[in-house]
Amino acid sequence: MYEQSNRITKAIKEKYGDKPEFEWEKFPRFATFRNKDSKKWYGIIMNIDKSKLGINSTGEIEIINIKLESDEIRYLLKQDGFYPAYHMNKKSWITVILNNTVSDENIMSLIEKSYSYTVTNKNNAKNEWIIPANPKYFDIEKALKENSTIMWKQSTDIKINDIVYVYVAKPYSSIMYKFKVIEVNIPYEYKDENLKMQKVMKMDLIRRYEEGKLSFVKLKEFGINAIRGPRNMPLTLSKYIDTKSDK
Repeated sequence: MYEQSNRITKAIKEKYGDKPEFEWEKFPRFATFRNKDSKKWYGIIMNIDKSKLGINSTGEIEIINIKLESDEIRYLLKQDGFYPAYHMNKKSWITVILNNTVSDENIMSLIEKSYSYTVTNKNNAKNEWIIPANPKYFDIEKALKENSTIMWKQSTDIKINDIVYVYVAKPYSSIMYKFKVIEVNIPYEYKDENLKMQKVMKMDLIRRYEEGKLSFVKLKEFGINAIRGPRNMPLTLSKYIDTKSDK
């Protein structure tokens, strides 16, 4: 119904090779997108009435449901165009209206994250992640001077032996550290005005990177337009780091 729906569908096909699947006779315009290998959904386009989202008006709209981390969902719900997931788990999915309120670029960036949760880890290969650190709330460099092994909030399906790159926000705005995960799912209750934790992981420092070498400007060249929570490392960026920055 919306032109943005057609653009997003085309972009998904070009990036992942996946066509929309129309699985329900009762809802012939509901289209799912699934990883062809794992068969898991990473997006669903639906046409519904505005009132289903709590909008104080009626009329048909098109939406897409995308799977994300709960922390990012809470952040996005404060912005225009985002709503609690329609007809799905609201802790792990979010609804986006496809009427150009949210840009194609932003939606595709979120779909990339959603897709990453459907990727099967073949041949026991290590998954790679990027996670943000805010120096206003935690001095990671000071912590690493005391011990090269640190504890970190775990809010994604990170496993032992996964690789984690830490992006340090302003004034650095760069990936500064590379870690290997050595222990996961450690119970840890903590809550303050900025952070809530129920479990943590233990990470061992592998490498430091010079400030600016993997800057946000460089990361944008690989399709990373925001780092608000843990996200999958793009394969192209991983290869770049392996061949350029890890030498």
